[in-house]
Amino acid sequence: MTTAAHSLNGQDLALRTVAELAPRGRFRIEPAALERMQASRRAVDHAVARGQASYGITTGFGVFANKRIAPDQLLNLQANLVRSHAAGVGAPLSPEHVRRILLLKANNLAAGFSGIRPPLVETLLKLLAADVLPRIPGRGSVGASGDLAPLAHLALALIGEGTAEHEGRTLEGPAVCQAAGFEPFTLQAKEGLALLNGTQVSTALAIAGWQRAKRLLESTLVIGALTVEALAGSHVPFDARIHAARGQAGQRKVAAAILSLLGDSTLHSSHAECDRVQDPYAVRCLPQVAGGAWDTLEHAGRVLAGEVNGVSDNPLIFGEDILSGGNFHAAPIGLVADFLAIALTDVASIAERRIDLLNRRVNPSLSMFLTSEPGLESGYMLAHVTAAALASENKTLAHPASVDSIPTSAGQEDHVSMAPWAGHKLLLVCENMSAILAIELLVAGHALDSQRPLKTTPALEELHALLRRTVPYQPRDHRLDGDIRAAAALVDSGAVAGLLKGRLDG
Repeated sequence: MTTAAHSLNGQDLALRTVAELAPRGRFRIEPAALERMQASRRAVDHAVARGQASYGITTGFGVFANKRIAPDQLLNLQANLVRSHAAGVGAPLSPEHVRRILLLKANNLAAGFSGIRPPLVETLLKLLAADVLPRIPGRGSVGASGDLAPLAHLALALIGEGTAEHEGRTLEGPAVCQAAGFEPFTLQAKEGLALLNGTQVSTALAIAGWQRAKRLLESTLVIGALTVEALAGSHVPFDARIHAARGQAGQRKVAAAILSLLGDSTLHSSHAECDRVQDPYAVRCLPQVAGGAWDTLEHAGRVLAGEVNGVSDNPLIFGEDILSGGNFHAAPIGLVADFLAIALTDVASIAERRIDLLNRRVNPSLSMFLTSEPGLESGYMLAHVTAAALASENKTLAHPASVDSIPTSAGQEDHVSMAPWAGHKLLLVCENMSAILAIELLVAGHALDSQRPLKTTPALEELHALLRRTVPYQPRDHRLDGDIRAAAALVDSGAVAGLLKGRLDG
């Protein structure tokens, strides 16, 4: 069965489509987009025919912007740009990132402001449809003028000089083009520059981080609710009246979601006469912290949704006017990637505190470190240490990349965004947070088992059952690294987040 192709026009590609992009995604260019691209291409051809000085079309690049290029060298100018800028280093970007980059670049060019021929976009889409994925080193971009080095490695694949991965094989040179069903592309005026300019690498990394951050925040609410129950915590801090008085949208939404997971249960009623007046902040302030992070997530989503359809090339063509600007500067992307990393670091930090609370007998029904024989056994003592180590790493990783800048191109490009590094750091924070939440889930689940036959609410019993299908209950000391990996995989799969079942809607 052939999957229907999605239309692409540079104007209404959904953030979710990019985030959830499947292998061999099929897209076609809408006729109106083809017309816009052809019109802007004619403007470039006219500029070349007139000998008009236009940046990167009839001139050099960067500090060489004032150097005019002879008409018979314009094709060499574009090919040389791609070759010379392919200077990336480090581990290649994952297939998921590369697929998103291909789609984002095709959509960016389909908007019709870049002066390129439609077959160039169709070639990008052929790589995507065939799942022939250019090998793109992950390091080497400062996020202005666009993601030059990594996108140059993408462009090499189009001209028959690159490297790609396809069905477990590494392809080189023209074999890359052959596997995707096209001949090596000869770049004409402006086309190499259009491929290299743009924020597509920065945006792909930030979208991956945003998607994972959403899953982690949703998982936090479910796991945090289980911890509230395991700690014999009060439900009062989640009362809607408290959060309505604050007026923060994310806080209200998060508190309502957590409260919907709680409710009457034998575990909750067992401590009805408890004399504890207030719980520690790690429990009581979960709505405030996670709610603030949720607002950050929604803000980042709005910015990224705009960038998916934003044109970040330079120069841009409007009718016959060829205008040089700075849309390639990835500051908006770097800022929200940093903001997400900061928000997740805070949420992961308070999760680490809840692990400590579960270990230290805040609930007198539990033993120290959830041991069966305190002293002889250490229980979850070192699992907490691991969580603490990762939480501390995140605090370093949360230092914003976007506040840094380093001049390049002999000072012509004198302020840069560092958005790609912001995206890489965000993904590292997500990785650490996944393990921290996994440890909280393991410890809270164990604490629940320690209080049997008491039961929590049906929704949280479902979470406990999901955990136990993955990690069996072992009351005695045992090796924990496999348990943590398995629980982290459970969190990363979205199964824990899925237990919210629409509780965050509205």
